[in-house]
Amino acid sequence: MNAIEDAFDWLFGQDSMGRLRADWMTGSDDRILEFLEDTGAGHSLRGIENNFAERGQSISYTTLKRRIPKLEEAGLIYEIEGEGSYYAITEKGEDYLREEEDLRDEPEPHV
Repeated sequence: MNAIEDAFDWLFGQDSMGRLRADWMTGSDDRILEFLEDTGAGHSLRGIENNFAERGQSISYTTLKRRIPKLEEAGLIYEIEGEGSYYAITEKGEDYLREEEDLRDEPEPHV
């Protein structure tokens, strides 16, 4: 996706694939969810950041620290119990990616 498409996604609250995104969500949120779904595994914040960098995509650690708690509070990802903080996608997150979950009325998480 290019910068213009990202701007339209942010402005209109949904992406070109027809996902019904909450107003507070960003294009980075979709990319994070897509990554977690694609890998099918739990990842730490640094692990997610490193994987994006390895793929030539840019999502900063600072962005991840802001977005991950919101996605978790909204029930789109969850923290895997154990040593350290590792995150994986939930069924609700997968449903959203498949355009089966309408998040437009989802309140903004206060984290």
